[in-house]
Amino acid sequence: MKKPPAASFQFRLFAAFLAAALVPLLVCSSMLLQIFRLRMTDVAEEEARDHLNSALHALDEGYVNFSRAAEELQKDPLVLRALTDDTAEDTQVYARLYAATAGARDYAQFDLYDSDGNWRYSTRNGPSHAHMPTDWGPLHHARGREGLVFTACQDPTDDASPLLQGAAVLTGRDGTQAGYLVISLYQSDLRQLLEGTYGTQGTLILLSGYWRPVYCAQPSLAVSLAPQLRSRLLSGQKLEGASDDFLYSVEHHQDTGLYLVLRRPQVFTQGTMGLMYTVSASCALICVVISVLLSLSLSRQMFRPIAQLRGAIREVEQDNLDVQVAQHRNDELGELAQRFNNMVTALKRNREQLVENQRELNEAQIRMLQAQLNPHFLCNTLDTMKWISKINKVPQVALMSTDLADILRFCISPEEFAPLGREAEILERYIEIQRIRLSDSFTFTQSLPAELETCLAPKMILQPIVENAILHGVEGVENGMVHVDISKTADGLLCITVADNGKGFPPNMLGRFRQIDQPKGHLGLYNVDTILLKYYGESYGLTLENGADGTGAVVTAILPVRREEGAEC
Repeated sequence: MKKPPAASFQFRLFAAFLAAALVPLLVCSSMLLQIFRLRMTDVAEEEARDHLNSALHALDEGYVNFSRAAEELQKDPLVLRALTDDTAEDTQVYARLYAATAGARDYAQFDLYDSDGNWRYSTRNGPSHAHMPTDWGPLHHARGREGLVFTACQDPTDDASPLLQGAAVLTGRDGTQAGYLVISLYQSDLRQLLEGTYGTQGTLILLSGYWRPVYCAQPSLAVSLAPQLRSRLLSGQKLEGASDDFLYSVEHHQDTGLYLVLRRPQVFTQGTMGLMYTVSASCALICVVISVLLSLSLSRQMFRPIAQLRGAIREVEQDNLDVQVAQHRNDELGELAQRFNNMVTALKRNREQLVENQRELNEAQIRMLQAQLNPHFLCNTLDTMKWISKINKVPQVALMSTDLADILRFCISPEEFAPLGREAEILERYIEIQRIRLSDSFTFTQSLPAELETCLAPKMILQPIVENAILHGVEGVENGMVHVDISKTADGLLCITVADNGKGFPPNMLGRFRQIDQPKGHLGLYNVDTILLKYYGESYGLTLENGADGTGAVVTAILPVRREEGAEC
């Protein structure tokens, strides 16, 4: 059954080429577009902050000048006396008033009222009402407070009335109230104070602490926009979403209590963003068409030699090792075809070699089966020697034949591990042979607790260690002694110790056996240490020491406790 196109390698290759060409392009173009938009937005926000800071700085300068004027008038006894009685000369009072307000007179009107709210002096024409109530309005807000207190107007579209008024109480040296200083800022005054601070494209709106309109270059805009901004603020929404075409930034001026709202056009309107997305989509569509054509061509060029390799592999599956792929390329695919041809040739050669190796293996198995007959022949011969020795009354020969036959049967048994009890029995057979050979020139003892007799150990590890003690330790020593002790350590390990009273080990052989170069004449110890290493790992093996009194050798073997199934040790 033919595979669907989506499952074919050629289709997946084409899809991979197409994705590799389009995904980075689309991702990069999208990221660049977003980065450009965010960057322009950040620049616009930074400009808005700068403009608001400039407007705040202008208000700060105005407030500093207003405060300085209030302080100077507060300290002037002539002005204070003029507000409480009529004995002062008006010319002198006006001179003092103009001198104190020199830094702010161009963009604000300064008026002096007595304690009853009657107008007395002004830096401009007098107000339309010569009396200002003290129980409400700016004078009422200033009573009982230090410094200037500002009050916003109720109608920002009224050019004849001040949009913002500040009032400060003037007191005499005796602490009694002498009068009031009233600072009035009209539409033209605020325009002069703030003009040029917020840029040419933005619109600055001043709102009171209750978010009601105070000033705007377009008063009708402030009246229509303030309720919308106030409702969004009270509902917890951001001001940025108030319009699709404008952005809003807000700062609070602490001294006057005013909120400065800067409205500026959106960096990217919906129309501009739509145009940018349309251009990007058109470019992406053109790139898609080009990428499809190039990916199709490239996938076909790459798939053709792969199809040839697929056919050749199918021939190999049919056991045709004479197939070869034609080479028409010098690139990686051509190298792949050459390696396939070499692989098929090597496979054919290896199969021929395998047949030859199997034939040789069969012959080796036949020779091994024949060789297995020899130990059994030796055991049978030793049994015959034993009975002949008994008949002829030569007990030593009979004993040696019996012991040697037991040792030989133990050695050729197929098991790799043996119980320690069986190991001890075979060791006794070996000792009997050595006693006959050495005319009982040494004594041998061994200690094996009954609970350890069923523990397993690698076969024939005791005999080589004892043989080393006999050949290199007690041989030639008068009253030689060899002792084997098998015990269980506190760590739960099996400890086998073989000690003699011979001449001991030379200093260069003391310590862990595997850390010593293989000593000449100690092949048995080397084999036992290697067996323990192979079976149990680096933590186990032989340790060579001398006796506590400096004589005799002690060989210690450490191995884990293993037991026969169903037995405890």
